[in-house]
Amino acid sequence: MAGQIPDLVATARAGTGKGAARQARREGMVPGVVYGGGADPVAINVDFNYLLTRLRKGRFLATLFNLKVDGMEDVRVICRNVQRDVVKDLPTHVDFMRLRRTSKVNLFVNVNFVNEEKAPYKSAGGMLTVNRTEIELNVTASEIPESIDIDLSEAQIGDVITSTSVSWPSGAKPVIDREFTIAAISAPKTVSADDDADDAADDGAAPEEAAAEE
Repeated sequence: MAGQIPDLVATARAGTGKGAARQARREGMVPGVVYGGGADPVAINVDFNYLLTRLRKGRFLATLFNLKVDGMEDVRVICRNVQRDVVKDLPTHVDFMRLRRTSKVNLFVNVNFVNEEKAPYKSAGGMLTVNRTEIELNVTASEIPESIDIDLSEAQIGDVITSTSVSWPSGAKPVIDREFTIAAISAPKTVSADDDADDAADDGAAPEEAAAEE
């Protein structure tokens, strides 16, 4: 299960409706609501600057949060909608959905390559080219992995690591249903015959140029 689920600190909003929402915005907050999970909806306020920072980092709607509200039990939530000002494009309202342990959700999970120091391609001078540093998975809320670990201990030059060659964490599968490349291992770059010919031509031209200058 993921150990790096970020906290989302919010405050309970006493009033509802447009008046309470406008008051929250005047106080530097973004009004929102938390719903689902078999419990009643709860009106909340989220700090405007914090929310804007998270939005600018990207993939806000695909990030699982641990919602912390004073006087309430912590709950895992995922954003389902962010309303924005049509002119300034700044957040004006945000909706979060509670997740049950059995809920399914799409999340981006980091790819982690392990045992690279033992890989045969390393001693042969090969290079690992990573195509995807993270992959969007459909996962069960109670089994969200901290990372997708790919073992390189037997990786050889010429190997291509694809979605079909990876053992996915329990309760998870890629959102993309076709085969895709995660990483590839290439041979070390060598000097080509053309490079040698160019070097030889350069070496041969130098004396003639020197003679012409004399």
